[in-house]
Amino acid sequence: MSQNQDMSDDALAKQKAIDDWLPITASRKAKWWYSAIHNVTAMVGAGVLSLPYAMSNMGWGPGIVVLILSWVITLYTLWQMVEMHEMIPGKRLDRYHELGQEAFGEKLGLWIVVPQQIVVEIGTCIVYMVTGGKSLKKVHDTLCTDCKDIKTSYWIIIFASINFVLAQCPNFNSISFISLAAAAMSLTYSTIAWGASIHKGVTPNVSYASRSTSTSDAVFNFFSALGDVAFAYAGHNVVLEIQATMPSTPENPSKKPMWKGVVVAYIGVAFCYFPVALIGYYMFGNSVDDNILMSLERPAWLIAAANLFVVVHVVGGYQIFAMPVFDMMETYMVIKLKFAPSFGLRLISRSIYVALTMLIGICIPFFGSLLGFLGGFAFAPTSYYLPCIIWLTLKKPRRFSLSWIINWACIVIGVLLMIVSPIGAMRNIILSAKTYKFFS
Repeated sequence: MSQNQDMSDDALAKQKAIDDWLPITASRKAKWWYSAIHNVTAMVGAGVLSLPYAMSNMGWGPGIVVLILSWVITLYTLWQMVEMHEMIPGKRLDRYHELGQEAFGEKLGLWIVVPQQIVVEIGTCIVYMVTGGKSLKKVHDTLCTDCKDIKTSYWIIIFASINFVLAQCPNFNSISFISLAAAAMSLTYSTIAWGASIHKGVTPNVSYASRSTSTSDAVFNFFSALGDVAFAYAGHNVVLEIQATMPSTPENPSKKPMWKGVVVAYIGVAFCYFPVALIGYYMFGNSVDDNILMSLERPAWLIAAANLFVVVHVVGGYQIFAMPVFDMMETYMVIKLKFAPSFGLRLISRSIYVALTMLIGICIPFFGSLLGFLGGFAFAPTSYYLPCIIWLTLKKPRRFSLSWIINWACIVIGVLLMIVSPIGAMRNIILSAKTYKFFS
């Protein structure tokens, strides 16, 4: 008996050592405002800058409905995830795939959640590489109009070099200052985007008519715009991982501070998204760029500053979305491949990850269409309806009760979004590929 006891104690000690080393479970000292800043950083990404463009493809009525519906649905599904984090007494579901395993079983849960989560997180990191590089280039071109043109590829490499260093931060709590800076920047550049639009005034001969030349064109552009909106609400992929950093006791469960932070973050999201989308579209109409800051030229110093803020923000955003990927990689290497937890292991594995996302970003920088494709394909399930399916599976609300009806409505909307938006975006990628040069 004592031998077995020693073995189990030994296994527990080993597991605790691994948990203390892995980025998600290493530190459980986070405060409610960590939840707020990490959620703002994860949510208000580069996607906010493409919202006026999405509006121009949807038009006033449908655009406003889609924006409001997305805000309401994703806040509801986020609340579900926060609630489900500790629904099993004495157990914490610290990762999205652990919640999936609880609902669908060990194997199936992994297969349902992990591929989607990886597509979202790696996809976001690649898009942020491109955005960071393009924004650095825009700062350079705005401030130095006579300088020699430098390729976007080089700017992406410069942006990546910052992430090589920051990727070595061990866990979520260690990047909270980067995240705070990123959250502050996202609020600032969103304000600049709509403030500078008002300052510039309504474009002469502005038109809110469809920019499409045919009905099929209009339909596909609408589908792609839905993906852009879905991409803008992508914080669900890291929400359980953020909550895992909070302390929790039966009297004070982690969902209380977490939810407080989420509400603050969502007020911030509304403050960023709605003015940027509506004012940007109102000022530029259907001539707006797929990144609103690219449509604004003057005053030069302000636009340069806004692009610099975007760079700071996507640095923080990159780290937030990379952290769960690092956690998966390191868990696999330490538990399955039996590597010893060490600084060297971290340095090599994380540097390879940053290098790969940089290379892919250099190869395919068609920013707008990629957002729509990823947004529909992977963001819609993980943000709009997967939490609802898990809720129905685990909580089992009574048939035709209010909870049951709301969840099914979200599932139907989410599935439709997942089907139609990649179709529109794929068509745009094919069209832009005709005029596209690799390694530009």
